[in-house]
Amino acid sequence: MSRKQLDNFVRLLKASPFDAVFNPWWEVDRENDIGRIAPIIRRQQLRAYMQERLGHVKIVVIGEALGYRGGHFSGIPMTSERMLLRKQQNIVAGSKPRRTSKPSVCPNGFSEPTATIVWGALLKIGVLPDEFVLWNAFPWHSFDPRRGRLSNRTPNKSEQFSGRPVLKAFLELFPCEQIVALGKIAAAQLEQLGANALCIRHPASGGAKLFRQQIAKIVH
Repeated sequence: MSRKQLDNFVRLLKASPFDAVFNPWWEVDRENDIGRIAPIIRRQQLRAYMQERLGHVKIVVIGEALGYRGGHFSGIPMTSERMLLRKQQNIVAGSKPRRTSKPSVCPNGFSEPTATIVWGALLKIGVLPDEFVLWNAFPWHSFDPRRGRLSNRTPNKSEQFSGRPVLKAFLELFPCEQIVALGKIAAAQLEQLGANALCIRHPASGGAKLFRQQIAKIVH
């Protein structure tokens, strides 16, 4: 894939809904970001993450929506700042990962349980970091307007529909026979696009054990 194709994909991400949705690649979180450079850092980290996996991916994992502890500040779906900063996984090789949240908001960087579980499970069963790619059916961060941007909520039907063109473009960048949907919302969006995906338990809300069992069966 050319740099132009990747740039075109990142530009697609501009078209996010307006109400109670945060766009980490094109928007500044004025309360929690380190400054106006934050979305630029997140775009760079997303590009590096995707570029490294092109042509290598054996499994695509699609979640529901971006979370405030994960991609909101890292710029990478189901990947937390803390994972990037600790360099425990080869997430963005060849570049120095950076945090975008203010240290005063979260001193050690945000950590997301779903990110930790998904990465940990795939690496444990022997999938190399550049052999899997993570994305969300709704690519942006939907938050609860009463609780602010440091919260998560399920995207509504119209929001889910608005994310579908991005999901389609993502699947075209990473053509892969093995597509896994984490939960029913992701599965429904993939079905609408005619993608042949296996639906397994989302690791959140007590689903970690079943998720690990199901993903291990799929890979082996």
